[in-house]
Amino acid sequence: MEIVQKVLSGFSLDLGPVKEPLGFIRILEWVFTICAFATTGGYVGSSVFSINCGGKDHPVTAQFAYPFRLPSLPYVIPDCSNATNKTYLQGDYSSSAEFFVCVAVLGFLYCTFTLVLYVGYQQLYRESNRGPIIDLIVTGIFAFLWLVSSSAWGKGLTDVKYATDPDNIIKACSPNVCKTVTYPSMGRLNASVLFGFLNLILWAGNCWFIYKETAFHKPANPPVSEEQGVSSS
Repeated sequence: MEIVQKVLSGFSLDLGPVKEPLGFIRILEWVFTICAFATTGGYVGSSVFSINCGGKDHPVTAQFAYPFRLPSLPYVIPDCSNATNKTYLQGDYSSSAEFFVCVAVLGFLYCTFTLVLYVGYQQLYRESNRGPIIDLIVTGIFAFLWLVSSSAWGKGLTDVKYATDPDNIIKACSPNVCKTVTYPSMGRLNASVLFGFLNLILWAGNCWFIYKETAFHKPANPPVSEEQGVSSS
């Protein structure tokens, strides 16, 4: 209870930092991290093709979803002898997708924490050089993580597109028997990669504005005032 009271007593709302690049860019990061994991997590897609038996087309739907362990969702292919064949899409691309979403969620949490610090505990943030330095280091680490995770997920998405393309799924089937009906919608996943690289730009660019808050950017000796200059002369 004492800790809560101390935290609340030290809170002093000041929206000034939000109007500066330091706080404004952090808000943009907060928004784009939400967009990054929202466009990837929870995705469900499907590829539809048909098989012709006795002059009649039988549609087949192969579904896949985040985290893109494609063999985890089987689909059934009918044959002309009234039997069914359970089949699986090939490829496990969960590592790159989950890594990307993990970076986005952690980035969202860090943005939330620092925004509260900026607008509510600005005096605590600036009272020593430790706050800006830690902020600079963590932001730099996130910029690197965005580069790695976005590149990995971009490659993973390319593989997912190939593995779920109905034109590739029906390659083992005769063109007169199988044909593509519907391609999966990948616009949302394409946007997720775009948001990943936008986050990279934002987090890397924000390092400069945080660096300006540290003692490394400030001059070691304050400039001599005009009055001091006159009196010394």
